[in-house]
Amino acid sequence: MTAESLARSVARDRRPEPAGPDAARRFVNQWVEPEALGPERVSAFVVILKTRGCYWADLKGCSMCGYSRDTLGRSATPDELAEQLRRAASRYRDEPYVKLYTSGSFLDDREVDSESRRAIVRAFSGRARRLLFETLPEFATPETLGPLREAFAGEIEVALGLESTDPVVLARFVHKSAAPSEYLAAGDRVRALGLRAKAYLLLKPPYLAEGEAIDDVVRSTAEAAPHFDALSVNPVHIQNGTVVEWLYRRGRYRPPWLWSVVESLRAGAKLRGAARLVSFPTAGGVARGPHNCGSCDAEVLRAIEEASLSQRFDALDGLDCPCRTPWRAERAFGPMGVEA
Repeated sequence: MTAESLARSVARDRRPEPAGPDAARRFVNQWVEPEALGPERVSAFVVILKTRGCYWADLKGCSMCGYSRDTLGRSATPDELAEQLRRAASRYRDEPYVKLYTSGSFLDDREVDSESRRAIVRAFSGRARRLLFETLPEFATPETLGPLREAFAGEIEVALGLESTDPVVLARFVHKSAAPSEYLAAGDRVRALGLRAKAYLLLKPPYLAEGEAIDDVVRSTAEAAPHFDALSVNPVHIQNGTVVEWLYRRGRYRPPWLWSVVESLRAGAKLRGAARLVSFPTAGGVARGPHNCGSCDAEVLRAIEEASLSQRFDALDGLDCPCRTPWRAERAFGPMGVEA
């Protein structure tokens, strides 16, 4: 099976059947997590709304993304979105940072209609100081963003899944629908409107060896930094129903080492310019997420979080464990002893 046919087969299998009205009135998940606004440590209110999800997942989808499994399988109505917002907002305790996710693009009318978008943003206006949502680059336009800027009395942060500035990595390994140049241009458009732009950079897409993955994310940090206010290094974790999981189950993929996250941040910190550089690994320290040997994982994860919140990357200095030796070998030669 070729990579192309595998991607399309996985895309066909992961879209759920259209959900009924009861499911459509419940959001997917909500939690509070540590964040920072400049030098200030704050709490962030995070909510995932249940929408139709990313349109690209229906066509081909990204190789590491299984979020379409948490979607409605159809568009949500304005009334359904309003009920999800009501339920989510009842848990909100005036956290200064709010993150809104839809398992796709908040700015895509097929996921969230324009009136619902404004209502959602207004619900946190005057209470949150910063509000973040995600989108694909084609939706980040003055026409979609202008009304939201007017509806929210605070900073809006628009996050884009750039993943890599290498066109081959992005198209062939990540399976993105847009070229790196489109993400960089979208970052520039967002900032030109007076909003904040954030880019996600993927650490270890499938088909890249450990050393290649570090080089890719460090180079992407340098090339993306002039176009964004913040960069987030996101190490791959194994999500259900993805190309990455297909490879993982056949022994052809290992999630990145936490040492690779450390090295990416240490090297990227020297190249980020004025951009904020962070990493908050999902599923860190478990087999299907970025991990080391198990003995040092908790300590390394704490150091990564501290460096991300404080922007003091000397918090990563002095970390050590015997498992750095096999990591160094894999970085240099690949998992099978073949030079990467």
